[in-house]
Amino acid sequence: MENTEKVPLKKILLICSKASIEDVYAALVMGNGAVMEGIETKLFFTFFGLDAITKKTMTKLHTATTGNPGMRMPGGLPFPTMLGGLPGVEAGVSAMMRKQMDALDIPPVDEFLELITAGGGEIYACKLAMDMFKLTKEDLHEEVSAVITVGDLYEMCDGPGTQIVFT
Repeated sequence: MENTEKVPLKKILLICSKASIEDVYAALVMGNGAVMEGIETKLFFTFFGLDAITKKTMTKLHTATTGNPGMRMPGGLPFPTMLGGLPGVEAGVSAMMRKQMDALDIPPVDEFLELITAGGGEIYACKLAMDMFKLTKEDLHEEVSAVITVGDLYEMCDGPGTQIVFT
């Protein structure tokens, strides 16, 4: 007989591997929401997701304008993929996205990191990706707890009620 007893979510691990505004903010919004709900929260940034926690790049995130089937133009028409490759289009779309986020009082990345850690959440960077991109802990925002391996990450995920989410 299958056990269908629901186990409450006690711990969440969010993995961010991309540096587009929409991917980074998905991880940050979910992480902040989990902290606010009293869920033990850890965010792990790997590969290009490291841009979100690297001091030099965290304020320069862009919206993915090519290969994004959900991208729409004003009026709801699909955004033609070919337009995304034209000079200045990605920068313009990204600026428009940031303006909309500002109008909704969505905090910038660094403030989101501070909110998450102030609420008890933890921020980690992937050692393999750090080595690949020749980054050091000093290159990262001060809210990053540590640079860890994937093995270290999985050791943090023990016990029932743990959920891993890849954004």
